[in-house]
Amino acid sequence: MAGHIHFEPMGDWARVTLSNPDKLNAIDIAMWRELRAVFERLQALALADAPHAMIVCGADGQFASGGDIVEFAGFRFDEASLRDFHEEVVAPALHAMLACDIPSFAQIEGACIGGGLEVAACCDIRICGEASRFGAPIAKLGFPMAPGELQILARVVAAPVLREMLLEARLLDADAALRGGLVHEVVADDHVASVVQRRAERLAQLSPTAARLNKQTLRQIAEGGPTADQRRAHFAYADHADHREGITAFIEKRPPRFQRG
Repeated sequence: MAGHIHFEPMGDWARVTLSNPDKLNAIDIAMWRELRAVFERLQALALADAPHAMIVCGADGQFASGGDIVEFAGFRFDEASLRDFHEEVVAPALHAMLACDIPSFAQIEGACIGGGLEVAACCDIRICGEASRFGAPIAKLGFPMAPGELQILARVVAAPVLREMLLEARLLDADAALRGGLVHEVVADDHVASVVQRRAERLAQLSPTAARLNKQTLRQIAEGGPTADQRRAHFAYADHADHREGITAFIEKRPPRFQRG
């Protein structure tokens, strides 16, 4: 039975759940395609209709144990089908996450391995439990990481740590992940969900316009920009309601009331 991606709107924030419980939420081909569709739909929403924060998590206390290895024999031994899987299935899903302007939190419990690690790396803020484990031990399966997926991990995993993970098939515990900058916070295992929810709710009270513009500029910097045109366009927010409300609220000594989705 194929796994699923569940989307739950929760008011100002929303939850995306990786669900393949019998396989520790291993991500199968159908789930990669669903993940892409979910984030493309979110990005297409008008600001007034979109959540202001996202939580990405796994079902039943596990994030994701990697790809669904049972499927691998069906496509991995042919060059064309292997390339298609990585370039036309996995990469578009990950890039849909990266291209989404809504701030995202990875709620990491248990295994965060392989494809699960790649999904977590596409989230803006990663919070894990003390028993979480991270890695991509695919050398044990006899294959390397696809270049596009390795580029994404290299954005958040220090090069020396990434070499250990790939070349030695090393798994990191939560403390090592924190020291290496892979996660932002480690909390008790039974507090991960509540901590992430509190942080998402706090973020959702801030200006969604500012958050989106910050994410856009961070993407531009990662791509070698911003270009001259992008720099000029950035300041078009001058007359935006969030900008006026934030400044006005400060002057009037009251909490800001930003546009709610």
